[in-house]
Amino acid sequence: MLSKAKTLEGYKLANLDDEIGKVKEFYFDDHYWTVRYLVADTGNWLTGRQVLISPYALAARVKEQHHITINLTKKQIESSPSLSSDKPVSQQFETDYYGYYGWPMYWSGSYSYMWGAYPYPYLEPNPEKQAETTPEEKGWDPHLRSTHEVTGYHIQAADGELGHIEDFIIDEETWTIRYLIVDTRNWWPGQKILLAPQWIDRVSWSESKVFINLPRETIKQAPAYTEESLLSRDYETRLHQHYNRPGYWESTAKEFLR
Repeated sequence: MLSKAKTLEGYKLANLDDEIGKVKEFYFDDHYWTVRYLVADTGNWLTGRQVLISPYALAARVKEQHHITINLTKKQIESSPSLSSDKPVSQQFETDYYGYYGWPMYWSGSYSYMWGAYPYPYLEPNPEKQAETTPEEKGWDPHLRSTHEVTGYHIQAADGELGHIEDFIIDEETWTIRYLIVDTRNWWPGQKILLAPQWIDRVSWSESKVFINLPRETIKQAPAYTEESLLSRDYETRLHQHYNRPGYWESTAKEFLR
């Protein structure tokens, strides 16, 4: 299921017994553009620290009730490694966090999958694949970005500015950001476009700018996107064909069968 980040913000996070808080924002890595944590607003509970919920802990989403069920207790979260609300997420914290919950570390090992040995966060690790890695083996160094921080970044095409990032479309199966929703009001008033992170040439994090090596006219001729559009597979196929790019659903299936 594809959902906008801003739609998921405000969803209640609860286990079977109690409410943990609400979704505040998301942290994603700038390598795979995959959500690594939902940041919870816990109200008056656990003030002064960031409460991060990995997709590994998500059990179900009830769309009608704006509710996400997690499989962690309040006690588990209280006793988990603490991260101050004004501190960035370090890899040491992530190592402690994943070690505490006993989850596979998504950045470790010799695999190119977005979730370590698998392209999905909820599959059980394959014992044979897991045996190939050691705790000391380092895969890559993730840098986490906030959806709130990156919202508003300017998009630069090959021949001029396109607009700015308004929202993110997240695949709730893999928790990967599939598309950036770009507001083009200063270039093409009243229109919004979708761009996949894989089509990005580079990002200047210091300048808050994303560079796309495509001319604006090519982007203008892409299948139209509106807020009422249903992101069907047919629409996505036409969008990817327009840019002459393979569908992510094809590569994900190949990774899973590998």
